[in-house]
Amino acid sequence: MISDFTLSLPQWAIDEHARLPSHLHTIEERMAAVIRFSRLNFENGTGGPFAAGVFERDSGKLVVIGVNRVVLSNCSSAHAEVMALSLAQQALGTYDLGGAGMPVYQFVVNWRPCAMCYGATLWSGVRSLVIAGSGPELESITGFDEGPIHPQWDEELAKRGVELTNNVLHEEALAVYRDFAASGKLVYNGRGGDSA
Repeated sequence: MISDFTLSLPQWAIDEHARLPSHLHTIEERMAAVIRFSRLNFENGTGGPFAAGVFERDSGKLVVIGVNRVVLSNCSSAHAEVMALSLAQQALGTYDLGGAGMPVYQFVVNWRPCAMCYGATLWSGVRSLVIAGSGPELESITGFDEGPIHPQWDEELAKRGVELTNNVLHEEALAVYRDFAASGKLVYNGRGGDSA
């Protein structure tokens, strides 16, 4: 019987963290770092082209950038968003990233979170979500199945007090997806994205 397991960032991501400034003051700087991690993740063969970061919204202080670790970790929930939120919660000692007396935490993701990660975003307590895009391009370019997203997903964020900023470095994010698609690397979808 397995009674526990560990998810961790690849060594290159730990090394890259050490090279980043402690604060990234604009959302463009934050997104650029996240997009860089998404590219390095697939180029290094450590996961899919996805990354997500947690920052203090107002100061720009970096908490963590996580990357997709599904295949090498044998864990279908080890998406970049789950990695980043979980590592941030451990680093900050709280399950609620929107708790009283805390800074406003901002979640920066290189596309709209998939169905699972959308839920993880809501439950994390973050108060701000910044994404590179939200349209069908990610799925059409890469073949990843992002799952059924609530048709009013943006309104549901607002109802829960999560501010949304969309289309930050949109084309830069798409360039990574195009390069990933051209690489021929594995696209993981449960059951190939169908009911077989």
